[in-house]
Amino acid sequence: MNHPGLQTAMAHCGLIAILRGITPAEAEAVGQALYDAGFRLIEVPLNSPDPLDSIRAMRAALPTDCLIGAGTVLNPDDCARVQQAGGELIVMPHSDAAVIRAAKKLGMASCPGVATPTEAFAALAAGADVLKMFPAEQLGPVVLKAWRAVMRPPIALVPVGGITPDNLSTYARAGASGFGLGSALYKPGLSAADVGQNARAFVAAWQSAYSAQETQA
Repeated sequence: MNHPGLQTAMAHCGLIAILRGITPAEAEAVGQALYDAGFRLIEVPLNSPDPLDSIRAMRAALPTDCLIGAGTVLNPDDCARVQQAGGELIVMPHSDAAVIRAAKKLGMASCPGVATPTEAFAALAAGADVLKMFPAEQLGPVVLKAWRAVMRPPIALVPVGGITPDNLSTYARAGASGFGLGSALYKPGLSAADVGQNARAFVAAWQSAYSAQETQA
């Protein structure tokens, strides 16, 4: 993890908000609710309505210690467009070295999606800062634990897909560095207050899981 802003954000709270479907009109309020709950990493998938406008709105509204970025980035050229909107984080569902290199060339944090150790090591070789284990429902804590045996910290493994406050601790014990949170945190139609309530539940689960690990250590 070579991006200093990402390191700081992950150290504060390793939860990444995935706001698929958010609109620019609600971006500021939802972003503020997430920030107030303790989140410091927010992504707007590029298949959302006017995603760059949402990124701009949140970047203008939130403190600089909160990294805003884009998800579902499939094209290297999109990295520059996201950066121009104020984004600093590029999240992908797949591992494409061209997108990783484009993000890193611009000084952005890169979080490619990987589903095998071969993909994981190839992404690291291309410059990935964080490895997004996707889909986490398919891989599960058993696979995460096996990966952790050969991908030791500071390599960051971040499960994404199906994570809830109830199962987060299972992945934490298996070696997760953080989590990407989708529909259990935000889905279209939820108010900013609803998202804030969900966010607080996730932060409480995060703090409980990792404070328990520190106690055991």
